[in-house]
Amino acid sequence: MELEKVTKEAKRRYDDACGAALGMEYVGERWALLLIRELLLGPRRFGEIRAGLPGISANVLTQRLAGLEAAGIVGRHRLPSPANAQVYALTPWGREAEPVVLALAKWALRSPAHDPTLPFSAVSLMLSLKMLLVTERAGDWRACVAFRFGDDRYVATLADGAVQVRRGAGEDVDATLSGSPGAFLPVVYGGRPLAMAETIAVEGNRAIAERFTTLFRLPPKVE
Repeated sequence: MELEKVTKEAKRRYDDACGAALGMEYVGERWALLLIRELLLGPRRFGEIRAGLPGISANVLTQRLAGLEAAGIVGRHRLPSPANAQVYALTPWGREAEPVVLALAKWALRSPAHDPTLPFSAVSLMLSLKMLLVTERAGDWRACVAFRFGDDRYVATLADGAVQVRRGAGEDVDATLSGSPGAFLPVVYGGRPLAMAETIAVEGNRAIAERFTTLFRLPPKVE
């Protein structure tokens, strides 16, 4: 049985010295790269990861986490009291995959086959702000906007023509936007005014919130 397992693992290898081939051996399994995506903004519990990937089974998620851990991409940690819960986090090397994930996502968004009506996680939305900012629209403007998706909270900070995102509640933010991740897509990327988005609640400076949501654009579709 052990020999059979080794043989199957060997057959999955590309036997190619290119770094792209080695990278695919690490993240080419179904769900692996999306699991990395869900951890790019910080450690998460097993249930939180699964909530961001509604199509994955608990068994497959366990397998993928074990594979990424064995590869040195993901590590397990235990939160201090009172949480005292196990979380999964990217290793320093694992975090270096962020530009790869964002570049792949931006490239794929040019496909006419992209379907924005499919499930969309909070992490996906927040990473898209980093990926799809139009620097010419932002200029030298600065803003700090919090996002609340149920109990999941993030802060997006715009400065020097770039957006930085972190998990957690924000203090001294200009505005706070609350709603489901999917509710933001027509506003941030579809041109719908924030004032017309009835499912998004706005607290704080509405003018800043409205301007912030106009700074992003999907890449053009291929012809």
